[in-house]
Amino acid sequence: MILTHDVILEEIKKGNIKITPFEAKNLGPASYDLALGNSLRIFVLKPTAYAVDDKADYNDLTKLIDIDKSGYTMRPGETLLGTTVENVSLAPNIAGWLEGRSRFARLGLMVHISAPFMQPGINNREVLEIANLSPTPLTIFPGTKICQFVFEYCQGEAIYKGRFKSQK
Repeated sequence: MILTHDVILEEIKKGNIKITPFEAKNLGPASYDLALGNSLRIFVLKPTAYAVDDKADYNDLTKLIDIDKSGYTMRPGETLLGTTVENVSLAPNIAGWLEGRSRFARLGLMVHISAPFMQPGINNREVLEIANLSPTPLTIFPGTKICQFVFEYCQGEAIYKGRFKSQK
């Protein structure tokens, strides 16, 4: 069951959903808008004749950069990793979905291309898998409300204990 505005606020008051920093203006009818942080992981590999093994560590394939208010211009076809400004913490009976916003999709910018499910019990800044599918360069800016988090109740309780549980 997807949580709506008033239910999300109720769960925040109970401490079952924590969003830091929280701004009421970012809460919509059934989701919360999250902003792009100021750090990106850009891929450093150039196209080559060999394939990257699917066991490769993304840390070995990317470098961490900071972006300022002038933004970062993505090349057509470029994929990178970003994080949200906000840290999201969920109780064991609440999970969620990280979704892009249509205003960016209409430009060819995908802000979360895979793995949108957010497990119950997470406590982290969300990682965004950003891709420019446009035929033109696109500039992204830190602080932009780039995606939305949709909350839902779980039947029962569980806590995610995987390797990305508390990523920053």
